[in-house]
Amino acid sequence: MPPTILIAPGLGNSGSEHWQTHWEQHYGYRRVEQHNWDQPVCTDWVQTLDAAVAAAGSGVVLVGHSLACATIAHWAATTQHAIAGALLVAPADVDQPDFPPEVTGFRPMPLARLPFPSIVVASTNDEYVTLARAQQFAEAWGSRLVNVGALSHINSEADLGLWPEGHKLLMDLVASLRA
Repeated sequence: MPPTILIAPGLGNSGSEHWQTHWEQHYGYRRVEQHNWDQPVCTDWVQTLDAAVAAAGSGVVLVGHSLACATIAHWAATTQHAIAGALLVAPADVDQPDFPPEVTGFRPMPLARLPFPSIVVASTNDEYVTLARAQQFAEAWGSRLVNVGALSHINSEADLGLWPEGHKLLMDLVASLRA
């Protein structure tokens, strides 16, 4: 049975030109709809994610971007629900001193090993996380790190369209879960 793919956008949601939106439209993946995209509260985002995972049933693979990666790490530390795996793209470093002040309760970034297989995808010129910090997250979470080069925050501004390279990483993760 194929996994259920849940798209988890970050701060501000993923707009019409974001690869997450393209994946949702092209592949039929479902989006986790947060109640407040612009002034997120960690406990609220974690509860919404937990409800979405519970509603999706077994075999869920999460695809998080930016602040959603922190949400997934916080969720993993508290949930009773199991997922098959996660693709964690451009995890925003919530511990940066200049992190947006409208984001509440996400720090410190959880650094416990995740209880599911995961891949952290990072860029060499991301303004929200250094490559070294993304590597630290990957090591702490037990994730494989993939450096995709200079793609900024791997968002709409990177103009990735359907981002086939990223989708291949997701499909590689899914295939490894079946092996």
